[in-house]
Amino acid sequence: MLLCAIVAFGLMFAEHRFTRMDELRAQLSTLVAPVQWVVSLPSEVLTWGALALSDQRALVEENRRLREQLLTLSQRAQQTAHLTAENVRLRELLRAARRDEMPYITAELLSLDSDPFTHQMVIDRGRRDGAYVGQPVMDASGLVGQVTAVSAFSSRVLMINDASHALPVQVTRNGLRFVVQGSGHYERLNVMHVPDTADIRVGDRLLTSGLAGRFPLGYPVGRVVSVEHDPGEPFARVIAEPAAQLQRSRHFLLLFPPPEPRPGEALWDESFSVVEPPQELQR
Repeated sequence: MLLCAIVAFGLMFAEHRFTRMDELRAQLSTLVAPVQWVVSLPSEVLTWGALALSDQRALVEENRRLREQLLTLSQRAQQTAHLTAENVRLRELLRAARRDEMPYITAELLSLDSDPFTHQMVIDRGRRDGAYVGQPVMDASGLVGQVTAVSAFSSRVLMINDASHALPVQVTRNGLRFVVQGSGHYERLNVMHVPDTADIRVGDRLLTSGLAGRFPLGYPVGRVVSVEHDPGEPFARVIAEPAAQLQRSRHFLLLFPPPEPRPGEALWDESFSVVEPPQELQR
């Protein structure tokens, strides 16, 4: 144990002092990827066996709920089609740039970090698939986190509920912008530095604001579940629950947002022209 401790301290010192250790870690992660796949195999076998032996009544009930959800989503899709067409017409009137669908790749969970003080996971997409450090990761319900390390066949993801993770968000109801920080718990996020007089309520939806250029605009982050006002304190204590199913999701999407404009580049369409007012109005 003493020898292992000495080796561990030596590796931590080398990683802190030398930048080439990142390359070595990536190579070691590539070697460990088959082991991670083998370790996750029993869990997948047990999951398959549990599904195969599920009670028929539970399956029928789940099928009923899915049918109801399908009808609801179909109705929303019809409304979305109308709004999309209207949005296209308005953008044509304003000569605004068209928003294309964001490209993505799918990924699957390989393992969760065993450290109780961090919330990270390993997925089965790596550098060969186009994954990169800082890439947003989502599940079917909302934002999960971002990629922090990449090897050839796998990537490490820092989840939004980790205490060291923070991201800018906005309230869908009124557009107020705040910063959400992880609490170290799967079911809770902290909304930071909310003024005591801010118009934020229980039930408000939080979306990514697109600021800082890391996460694209308009993706679900969470929902406000608690707002506490302490007399004499300048800030309210606001807690939100994550939109993503952080403890249950096994399949994810890795988004490829468009690159941010470089410094000095125009942020508007150069083809726009200034329309002069009529001479009568100028007089």
